[in-house]
Amino acid sequence: MKKETKDLHVQVAEGLIKALQAGTAPWQRPWSTEGLLIPRLPYNAISGKRYQGINVLSLLLSGREDPRWLTFKQAEAAGFRVKSGEKGTLIQFVKTVQRVTKRDSGGQIILDDNHKVVTEDRPLTKAIISNAWVFNAAQIQGLGALVSLAAASKKWEPLERAEGLIKNSGATIRHLAGDEAYYDLRTDSITIPEHSQFDASDKYYATLLHELGHWTGHSSRLDRSLFNFPGSPGYAREELRAEIASMMLGDALGIGHDPGQHSAYVAAWIQLLTDSPFEIHKAATDAEKITAFLLSFDNKLAQDLENPIQQAWNPQKSAVRKFLTTGDEIFYKDKHYQITGHLKQGRIKVFEEGSGTHFIVSRTDKLYTSLLDCKLDASFCPGPLLTATEQSTGSEENQHLPNLKR
Repeated sequence: MKKETKDLHVQVAEGLIKALQAGTAPWQRPWSTEGLLIPRLPYNAISGKRYQGINVLSLLLSGREDPRWLTFKQAEAAGFRVKSGEKGTLIQFVKTVQRVTKRDSGGQIILDDNHKVVTEDRPLTKAIISNAWVFNAAQIQGLGALVSLAAASKKWEPLERAEGLIKNSGATIRHLAGDEAYYDLRTDSITIPEHSQFDASDKYYATLLHELGHWTGHSSRLDRSLFNFPGSPGYAREELRAEIASMMLGDALGIGHDPGQHSAYVAAWIQLLTDSPFEIHKAATDAEKITAFLLSFDNKLAQDLENPIQQAWNPQKSAVRKFLTTGDEIFYKDKHYQITGHLKQGRIKVFEEGSGTHFIVSRTDKLYTSLLDCKLDASFCPGPLLTATEQSTGSEENQHLPNLKR
């Protein structure tokens, strides 16, 4: 009888409970950027994009040092090989909207002023959750070695980025001699010890970014309810979100991560995840929202949003073959093509929305080449392009507290 796979949030919650008890949860481990392999958090080795939400925690709990991951099909299509006997790690993709071609009352495709197909995103009545298993670079032959931070080209110093983000946020920050750092909802301000009280600048910025995570919960920002008292489940929920977001921000900005005074929350987090395993899914989703909100103030990110990790840091990029993959949506010659699956020998399943037909295309077919050209260079395409990405969803649970202390 086939063993039933536990839901991802249950697997992650159980793994985190064990890790918290051992003091090895992803956000419990301090790390610096010195000699760091870039980037630290898990990302897809083909797209260069970091995995999102609960997938980050699932992959971190695997204990792998290399942050690069691929599905079996991606590795195969790129000319790599998953080593015999290796087992994949579970991740999830959540789809909450469906992109469709707009049509007029007569059923004809609508074009814009530039004669490109007009599309719109329509919310799904029920989210579509699909599982995937990915393999770490250490499990794959042919992927090549990572480049260290020292070898990467850095035009921005990490601490300068952090300082710029903080200033651009406009947050009210008070420096006060003492040993407490906290966000005060009543005054919408952050209090933090003097810079000189920290033994390293990156610890100062890591602490301040943690408090900025709480600051995002104000009703004028992400509107998480923050009125709950120390020791309550709501307090533990908010600290969990801020700590995961702090880890993500430390990675994005390159300043590392300092877990600080998290030990006071360990017992509460264990109880929280024991009582409600799905809480980790919601916490990771909220942490992504916090991270995205704060990174909107990052000058560097604003300048190079279109530069994926792989282009900046992967010396093997020329060896990675480009290909079509499940989830790609491509508009070519006024038709909307969706890649719906993979078959053996590099063949793909394709759905053409206009005619409603499903068919199979091999890598030697002219259509495959045309669609791939569209994906790699929009100038080949007379219409918009949408490639496979992750989306996070989940009901938000607002919890409140008056003072959120580090």
